[in-house]
Amino acid sequence: MFLILRKKQRHFEVHERKRERENTFMDHEYSGVSPLGSAVDGSSQSAPDAVILCCECAVPIQPNPANMCVTCLRNHVDITENIPKQAVLHFCRNCERYLQPPTEWIQASLESRELLALCLKKLKGLKEVKLVDAGFIWTEQHSKRIKVKLTVHGEIVGGTVLQQVFVVEFTVQNQMCTDCHRTEAKDFWRCLVQVRQRAENKKTFYYLEQLILKHKAHEHTLGIKPEHGGLDFYYANENHARRMVDFLLTMVPGKVTTSKRLISHDIHSNNYNYKYSWSVELAPVSKDSAVCLSKKLRHQLGNLSPICLVNRVSSSIHLIDPLTAQIAELTSQVYFRAPFEAVCNPKQLVEYVVMDIEVIMEKDRKTYPGQGQLSFKHALCDIWVVRSSELGINDNPIHTRSHLGHLLKVGDSVMGYNTGEANINDPEFEKLASDLVPDVVLVRKHYDRQARLNQRVWKIKHLAAEATDERSKHDYHEFLDDLEENVDMRGQVNIYRDTNKTLPIEVQRATGDVPQITLEEMLEDMTLECADDEMGEADNAEDAEPEL
Repeated sequence: MFLILRKKQRHFEVHERKRERENTFMDHEYSGVSPLGSAVDGSSQSAPDAVILCCECAVPIQPNPANMCVTCLRNHVDITENIPKQAVLHFCRNCERYLQPPTEWIQASLESRELLALCLKKLKGLKEVKLVDAGFIWTEQHSKRIKVKLTVHGEIVGGTVLQQVFVVEFTVQNQMCTDCHRTEAKDFWRCLVQVRQRAENKKTFYYLEQLILKHKAHEHTLGIKPEHGGLDFYYANENHARRMVDFLLTMVPGKVTTSKRLISHDIHSNNYNYKYSWSVELAPVSKDSAVCLSKKLRHQLGNLSPICLVNRVSSSIHLIDPLTAQIAELTSQVYFRAPFEAVCNPKQLVEYVVMDIEVIMEKDRKTYPGQGQLSFKHALCDIWVVRSSELGINDNPIHTRSHLGHLLKVGDSVMGYNTGEANINDPEFEKLASDLVPDVVLVRKHYDRQARLNQRVWKIKHLAAEATDERSKHDYHEFLDDLEENVDMRGQVNIYRDTNKTLPIEVQRATGDVPQITLEEMLEDMTLECADDEMGEADNAEDAEPEL
């Protein structure tokens, strides 16, 4: 009899331990912990092994303030009932930003901390519970659904703390933001950058256009509009416009003037709405232009000759003296402190034929104190030339000194300015004595125009539509000639291979001495239409089954 009672007692103890494990409050969905307010005296506290019955189902459980088992608590209490299980996120497809109420748009990638914070802010009932954990559940990228798994703690009647895990599904809806609305309006802009060059030759402007394309300085523009003498860049953000102005002043010599116009004013919040304008004026000189320097400026640059040539225009103006091969660099600040214009432009160049040439050795050059830096890329020479239109008629060649001794030989054609016949209206030029002005200023070697066009199998891109007038076309072709002759200049320009042109072998042999751009220096122009056609043809070829 004693053994039977002992066996029943052991069976009851095993059953009680099983009930204790089932009624544990801390599980993956619900958990119950001891209440914060316990009994004050020890007499009211239950014994450690004391067991009570659930008030709902009469299952033996350990004492708790609710006097209910986990199953009954699960059926009667839901701590997440005030938290929405579905919500909406607004997404702008153009700029890929999410709306953070009320009016802010933020950048957030999928499954990022920023996106998780935005999702939690959309749930209003989270303030009533304590958030323990939150994380994303994987969803397909194009499903327009974002699922977030949340774990929360909540306190119910009697101080019992429950833990519950649930999932909230967010639906992504497309909505265009205010900035993209203004961009699509086409006519809206807040900032305007006007780039102008008031000069007869536009080669400096064409070079600046290629620098903008290479460095992608125009990527934030709302629109680009060609105007007389330059381009207009429209922006919606003032910082982007200022960045564009800084880029222009870094690349080429220029000066800027700013202005703003009041559009609207809110007297209650003291907010002002302005439209800003920047006018960037480029230096009115270009490569191969002839300039006349003042006496003060000549002394500052190392006693240059009064008549100099513009060798290159970059962040500063590079001058070369054709009579001494001396070079000097003129910064933007120095130029606009005492500005000057070109006395002769490339459209006034005259073609000459070299009759005789004598290269002056370096030891025979005359030097004097205060002389500036000499160019080692050029060779000084005495040269005798005759106009190509007077060849065979005029037997008296014109003598001059030039810096092109490394390029010219007898019989070559060379372009130069005839200062004696040119109509020059410049106050500094009128002050010069006749012995300081050479009769002919040689500028560059002349090559056959048709041969250059036949071998030109490359192209460059443009910000706006190409000019159609003859003057602009002539300046543009001269700029292309400069790219072929100057390696340093074309290193700053993206040159693309023109697939519509081919170079025959006989043309290559005929134009051996004409400067040209090699195939290694050209980029392949990507055309999406051709790529799509090739992919379509490849898919058709794969789908086609071989005949048996």
